[in-house]
Amino acid sequence: MKKSKKRWLTLILLVLISALLLTITSTAISIYLYGNKINHPKAEAAIVLGAAVWGDEPSPVFRERINHAINLYKNQNVTKIIFTGGVGESNEPAEAIIGKRYALARQVKLNDIITETESRTTYQNLKNARSLASIYRLNKFLIVSDPLHMKRSVLMARTLGMDAYPSPTPTTRYSSFHNQMEFLIRETFFYFVYLVFKI
Repeated sequence: MKKSKKRWLTLILLVLISALLLTITSTAISIYLYGNKINHPKAEAAIVLGAAVWGDEPSPVFRERINHAINLYKNQNVTKIIFTGGVGESNEPAEAIIGKRYALARQVKLNDIITETESRTTYQNLKNARSLASIYRLNKFLIVSDPLHMKRSVLMARTLGMDAYPSPTPTTRYSSFHNQMEFLIRETFFYFVYLVFKI
């Protein structure tokens, strides 16, 4: 009897572990595929999610996001660009300010740039951008970030009640297999954290 009970418990445990692994794997695959869809509908504004800055310059990851937003703007997919992101290191300018300077140097009009300089996380990027957008009566958005960051970001935006669509960068600094796997594992973890805790 004890042997039979132990066997059943082992079987249940194996089924639970298998279900968990299947859920994690299928979620990771959906995150990967979601970020590789290329579809840029017209919107009123592109929201550029913040990333690290290196002194007075955007990091390579951030630069890819800014360049993509500028291309959307120049191709008339959007009429405004909202840069998000606060201060990472105390001696650095806010991420959004670096993004603004970079865009201005590439002929984006000052009146078409909006900056949000208080946020430190993706959720804060979007929440604060939504508040600013309401002042400018902007209602439809393209979310600009790296492909693997897209699914969680758009989910957050839509949970906030935003009419938001993915616009992944066509190029990314997370190009090697190792870097992509690291980013994918991280994103899968944070996707589940957001689903459970909404943070």
